[in-house]
Amino acid sequence: MKRFHKYILGASLLSIALVTTSCEDETEPTHFATQDQASASSAATRALVYAMPAYFNHIDESLIDEKNWHGAFGYGAMMIIRDLQTGDRSIGTKYNGHFKNYACDQYMGKRYIYANYPWSYYYGFILTTNKVIAAIDLNNCTDDQKGYYGIASAFRAFCYLDLARTYEFLDNKKVKSVNENGKDVAGLTVPIVTDTISENDARKNPRATRADMAKFIENDLNKAEEYIKYSTEDTNILPDLACVYGLKARLYMWLEDYTNAAKYAKLAFSTTSSKPMTESDCLDAQKGFNDLSKWMWGAKQTSEDDAVKTGIVNWTSWACNETTFGYAGVGAYNLIDANLYSQIDDKDFRKKEFIGPNGPSKDQKILTSLQQAYASIKFRPNEGNADSYQTGAASAYPIMRIEEMYFIWAEAEAHLDAAKGKEDLIKVMTTILKRNPEYTFSGTTTEEVVNEIVKQKRIELFGEGQTFFDIKRLNMSVDRTYNGNNWIPLARLKTDGRPAWMNWVIPQNEEKNNSALADYNNPDPSDVYTK
Repeated sequence: MKRFHKYILGASLLSIALVTTSCEDETEPTHFATQDQASASSAATRALVYAMPAYFNHIDESLIDEKNWHGAFGYGAMMIIRDLQTGDRSIGTKYNGHFKNYACDQYMGKRYIYANYPWSYYYGFILTTNKVIAAIDLNNCTDDQKGYYGIASAFRAFCYLDLARTYEFLDNKKVKSVNENGKDVAGLTVPIVTDTISENDARKNPRATRADMAKFIENDLNKAEEYIKYSTEDTNILPDLACVYGLKARLYMWLEDYTNAAKYAKLAFSTTSSKPMTESDCLDAQKGFNDLSKWMWGAKQTSEDDAVKTGIVNWTSWACNETTFGYAGVGAYNLIDANLYSQIDDKDFRKKEFIGPNGPSKDQKILTSLQQAYASIKFRPNEGNADSYQTGAASAYPIMRIEEMYFIWAEAEAHLDAAKGKEDLIKVMTTILKRNPEYTFSGTTTEEVVNEIVKQKRIELFGEGQTFFDIKRLNMSVDRTYNGNNWIPLARLKTDGRPAWMNWVIPQNEEKNNSALADYNNPDPSDVYTK
């Protein structure tokens, strides 16, 4: 099925090249079309607003229909992609061609679908946010519309923060920042596309520096903080003020502004009505990590969503090992790294979110006959229904949880004062989150405390797409080569410091459409650890 994206004036020159993993390129042209702004009524604006959370579950029909690629199901796919580039989430042996190359550092160059899809998804999402922002005149609008403006600003900041952290080139031991065109791309992020940019400017729109991008995101979040208070929408699929604080905490961690990171993480967990998930919440076979009400912000899949109707091209299909209808349930397993699993204390109830090396324990309730070692049972199908995709895939997954804010707070404090960070971590583990009432930690240096906090955060947020940002930010190594590892052979890679593959490459078609990008793409990191 041929599909052309339409853009309002000011949208990105969104690349929709459909590129195979062969040497041949298949492209479609990028199209612009003007679109009248939405009606001045609050009701019309509200309809645009709900297109934003819907985009979490947006599927790319062109990839599904033309390439038979079943990894194009929206933000859940972005979470899986990032997780597979870490040392936390391993991949099963069957049906892994859809995501395998992200784990194996193959075909990561600008000509391939694996580079194209994340770029096109995020800028499509940004287009959706820009439509809302463009539809609202803050000098002549209702209070409801002011609230919608705040929500849209938060969504746009969310998208750009993800993009900036994934595409920014940071030093690594394998690939230098000077690319094949002789241009130094160190510290460059992505082009900023707003609701007011012209088509001509979009065609010569350079990658923003870290400083300029940070200023842009911060400005959006300040607007969100100012206007989101007018929102009367009461749903966790939209961000609220606590989520804005949470995004600021993520932003300041990226910028290594630990004072503000700690400040806003604390504001986030102090402001939200969300509570930490209990052991019962986490391990519930019917509502474990599929219950939107347990999180600050989440994505909801309904039975009417196109992604759910496909049966297999959705979050539940790929993230939940306990289904009979999805990919994960029939061999494309969602696995925790064996070494990470071994570091979970036996008294820590989170260990029960995974099947051990010897199979399920007696106190683990498995919905199917699943026996796979290290398989996650963290994400459960809706209502515990493992057999019906109409019900089971109509699930939810987390975008932001209060637990993340506590770990950001502890880590930020540790960078400022190791002893204080250690104290915070022990409090988080034993009394706030109650993951392990007997938790202790003997490290004292800043490095030791930060590494321990990040490890506990990795365990807590397994499968939620956040570990990638921590590894890249902190220049951590990835090692999948140890004895007893549970990675497929091609993914058994080891890095010295942050992996080169965490500097994502801009797709070729975007280079063609935006002249300012032609000489300033990141170097291709493909296969640099296997040569």
